[in-house]
Amino acid sequence: MYDAPGMDLKKTLFIFPNLLTSASLLCGVLAILRCAGPTASEQDIYRATLLVVLAFFFDLFDGRVARMTRTQSAFGVQYDSLADLVSFGLAPAIITYKWTLQETGIPGLVVCFVYVMGGALRLARFNVLSTAAKGPGAKPDKYMLGLPIPMAAGFIVALVVATRAMGGWPWLTEYGITVKGISYPVMAVVMVALALLMVSSVRFRSFKDVKLNAFTVAVLAFVVGSSVFLWWRYTPAYILIWLLVSYVTLGFGEAIVYWPRRRRDQKGAKPPAAQ
Repeated sequence: MYDAPGMDLKKTLFIFPNLLTSASLLCGVLAILRCAGPTASEQDIYRATLLVVLAFFFDLFDGRVARMTRTQSAFGVQYDSLADLVSFGLAPAIITYKWTLQETGIPGLVVCFVYVMGGALRLARFNVLSTAAKGPGAKPDKYMLGLPIPMAAGFIVALVVATRAMGGWPWLTEYGITVKGISYPVMAVVMVALALLMVSSVRFRSFKDVKLNAFTVAVLAFVVGSSVFLWWRYTPAYILIWLLVSYVTLGFGEAIVYWPRRRRDQKGAKPPAAQ
């Protein structure tokens, strides 16, 4: 196979991951436009949620395509983060506001802003760590600091889908917590919790270097078995929520188990005091 005259195949390969990132960004923009209007219906909110799901699939492959084609770059890292902030930060926040927090007024706006700010801080920290510590094009780490913003958006998507499938969860979307006589949906607490998880120092697995061993097989068997049980006993709408909760639980579990070792490593890494 020969290149066309005047065509640099290597330069062409750089376009592929950025096209996937652009597709993810487009889905986020369309999701915002779908539900941001004053007359947005429940159907519009649901379709906007599905667009975020589509953005997640595009985002899932852009980094992998870049590594496969060896076209990782600092530009790609920055562009991907900007797209993620729109598709998994701003879009889910607007979806949640229109879905359940609009009636709370200013407090609902503050909650949505806290979620977007948490996502922005998380992405900024990721960019600094990925470019300053190892430089662009380095091998992806086994762990990521803080909950990835696509996972945070995944919680919102999962709750919207499950609520629709179950015919509504008033405790989540209409009432739940009363402060000074005003009732706030539980979803407000969920949004703040997701923001805190994104800016936390908890390390979550990236699953970019998965190896077949006893631990991996056990985790996979548990995930598949429990998902099948939920499908059979309850409803498939619960599966995504369960998978995301399991992912967060795994992160906290590993943080507790490996905390003493990391503590020792941090003490051993400290430079000697100046004389």
